[in-house]
Amino acid sequence: MEKQTMHMLSVQEKGGPTRKVNQYIAAVAAAIGAITAGTILAWTSPALPQLEPPKDTINVTEADIDIFSLNDTLSSDKNVTEVLLNSLGQPADFLLSTAESSLVSSILAIGAAISALPIGVLAQKVGRKPTILVLAAPFLFNWLLTIFANGAGMLIAARFFAGIATGGICVAAPMYIGEIAETSIRGALGSFFQLFLTVGILFTFVVGGWTHWKTLSIISAVFPILLVAVFWWMPETPQYLLGKNRRRDAEKALRWLRGPDADLTAELEDMQKDVDNSFRQKAGMLSMVTQRAPLMALICSLGLMFFQQFSGVNAVIFYTNNIFRSAGSDIPPAIATIIVGVVQTIATYVSSLLIEKAGRRILLLQSCIIMGICLIVLGAYFKLQEGGTNVTSVGWLPLLCMVLFIISFSLGFGPIPWMMMAELFSVEFRGTASGISVIMNWCLVFVVTLCFPLLKDAIGIYSCFWVFSGFMIICVFFVFFLIPETKGKTVSQIQTILGGSRS
Repeated sequence: MEKQTMHMLSVQEKGGPTRKVNQYIAAVAAAIGAITAGTILAWTSPALPQLEPPKDTINVTEADIDIFSLNDTLSSDKNVTEVLLNSLGQPADFLLSTAESSLVSSILAIGAAISALPIGVLAQKVGRKPTILVLAAPFLFNWLLTIFANGAGMLIAARFFAGIATGGICVAAPMYIGEIAETSIRGALGSFFQLFLTVGILFTFVVGGWTHWKTLSIISAVFPILLVAVFWWMPETPQYLLGKNRRRDAEKALRWLRGPDADLTAELEDMQKDVDNSFRQKAGMLSMVTQRAPLMALICSLGLMFFQQFSGVNAVIFYTNNIFRSAGSDIPPAIATIIVGVVQTIATYVSSLLIEKAGRRILLLQSCIIMGICLIVLGAYFKLQEGGTNVTSVGWLPLLCMVLFIISFSLGFGPIPWMMMAELFSVEFRGTASGISVIMNWCLVFVVTLCFPLLKDAIGIYSCFWVFSGFMIICVFFVFFLIPETKGKTVSQIQTILGGSRS
């Protein structure tokens, strides 16, 4: 009976039965950009160890290189890679100094922060679809520079272009997916961006763990080409087309997305009202911070991005190998990284199934509560270990906390900030506001990545975990009191809630 009622409500909202398959196809096509971004984000993990000088000199013959016994012979995956390359007659073309390696890692965040706002404006001017297609160029240019790199300069330039493309796709793809999805599946499709991002990361961990970094780059270069080949055939978003007074094109795009039997009248009229309202309002920065609804949307979006990065996820992933060792595991670091990637991908997929049933707020609340508890326990464990207490009997505890942490993050604070970034803002502010949110995210990535090693050396890893747990405690109140539930609500309804009238 409940299902029947929901179906009737859906029909009333949309004016007739719709087919969802084309919406999934369009969302997947746009999310290929997220896979591409994922391969770029994860590339340094398997590649940089091959490009850094070995810490120790180890003599090994070709016969000694046994894929199953390397971990017993060598102390780090950096040495493993270097010995593999040198012993098999495949020395690296060049090596990076510590400073160069650090710049290769960090320049991506700078490029992403620089591109986010211009890409948001571009998406407003020329459309979501052309913007996503254009971003394939810097993606591909990054891989070409990487493949033919003969020194640190080309790699740094490549990573800068990678940052431009990654920052841009973080704005354009969620915006596109949010606008082509009907209300009943907007959350599920919105989580595709983070899901496909984790797929790209996992792909790189798996392939990069057993291949030369140039081979990995050549394989990864397929994804920007695939993005163009598949996304080329997808429609522009109806909202953008209506905003450009192209109603016939908007109706054609909506017909393709909703199916030939759908009655589009009601939905098209609702979209037209939203677009007309947006034209009556000024969409500049001043109006964004002086009107309550867009200001609250901006506070919510920026807050979600802040707590996503200060959840401690980078600290937990950075400490993965130590956590595995504490559990008494002798799993090689490359395999441990793959296990983490698999857990993250599966949990993000589960989030896409739950998000329209459970809602955004409950998933965010469970995320910050469980992550906070896990961080407190991890901090206590490593504090006791550092103090000389024998903790071998509970060596499984940090491993359990890490798995629970990653699952909880992937169910909530992994995908939802990206999805709600596209949901919270009305049409006229969406491009600019999304750009600002992505700039915030990447600036925080840079700050956390830069400061975490320094903080760890200054106060210890256990104190770092406790600091991040403090942010999660604050986050519980932020989500509970400020974040609106957007499940099943239209753009107009969300703006009404943000404007002060909760329903």
